[in-house]
Amino acid sequence: MNNSTHLKRQIATLILIFSAAVLAQPCSATPGEWEFTGSLATPRGGHTATLLADGKVLVAGGTNGSGTSLSSAELYDPATGIWSSTGSLVTARGGHKATLLASGQVLVEGGTDSSGALSSAELYDPATGTWSSTGSLAFRRSLHSATLLPSGKVLVAGGYYYGELSSAELYDPATGTWSSTGSLVPRQSHTATLLPSGKVLVAAGSGNNGAYLLGTQLYDPASGTWSSTGSLAIGRIAATATLLPSGKVLVASGLGPRGLVSSAEVYDSASGTWSTTGSLAIARYYAAATALPSGKVLVAGGYSTSSLASTELYDPASGTWSSTGSLGNGRNIFPATLLPTGKVLVEGGYSSALGALSSAELYDPGTTVTATQVSAEVQSPGRGTRRPLTSKLTTSGV
Repeated sequence: MNNSTHLKRQIATLILIFSAAVLAQPCSATPGEWEFTGSLATPRGGHTATLLADGKVLVAGGTNGSGTSLSSAELYDPATGIWSSTGSLVTARGGHKATLLASGQVLVEGGTDSSGALSSAELYDPATGTWSSTGSLAFRRSLHSATLLPSGKVLVAGGYYYGELSSAELYDPATGTWSSTGSLVPRQSHTATLLPSGKVLVAAGSGNNGAYLLGTQLYDPASGTWSSTGSLAIGRIAATATLLPSGKVLVASGLGPRGLVSSAEVYDSASGTWSTTGSLAIARYYAAATALPSGKVLVAGGYSTSSLASTELYDPASGTWSSTGSLGNGRNIFPATLLPTGKVLVEGGYSSALGALSSAELYDPGTTVTATQVSAEVQSPGRGTRRPLTSKLTTSGV
């Protein structure tokens, strides 16, 4: 057999292997459209979704249709489109936060159960599929924010417990303990975004007496202090915040003092100022936002007069929004996860018509993600939420 014939057979074999692998995958969505994928075993909303180092997605806790907090957790395998049960949380909770640590473990803290806001925290170990308790927060809190810092520590800020909280705490994975770190303006239902500088931008939310906050703040990990920065044009709660490839931050949607908000604003860390940009076609809050590999931002679902199925794309180059495919189920108070393939996974949430949902859907942005990008995504857990190489990702928490 000559070298040419041998090479042709090798290529043919590789094509057959690749074709078989493709056929084994769940159906591919049409670019710009959503399609259903496997369903959760337990309907839930107010849960967390975390992309693990192996490319699977961990969904934990939340509440069911009757408002009961859940301890169950499930894993989504993008290769098969199937969900499977994994270990249960030590404490049932909803409205909590989840952060992927450099170790590959997942930190879950705060939230609420039938007794109210929680201070407990726990760790999920993907190697064993089990949860274990870790150090507790100094303050019970829900409706707060959690941000993975470049140091590997986790910053938890604000929230609510019989009033808006001004306290902030740092979790050290090396010791499993929390420590206080500066105070911010009391606020809940706000956003928190890690900037390229390593500082954290906290924006929006409500403060004392339910006031919609215009002022925004920066946390400096080097000094452990908070400082004021530019003000929003419109105060809002339950908005989305997304870090753009330029390093600017897009805040969009939410509920403001005059009702639902369709406007969007961009923060420039170089000047410390906010400027208005194009408005969403449909005002909404409790939506989910995802930075796509293309640099555009996908905002999906949320609530208006009912749970929304519509989704929109923001183009930073033009500062405008455009409609894209609609969800199969309108939903609000749900997370969105950017997968290593470049697709976006949403699951659960609440429907005005159906209550807590078990359905899950995939959005195909039509962006090609290379094998090198996938490898880099899966093998670099140190930064927490997975980020594509061409953009940085911040997903709104609820």
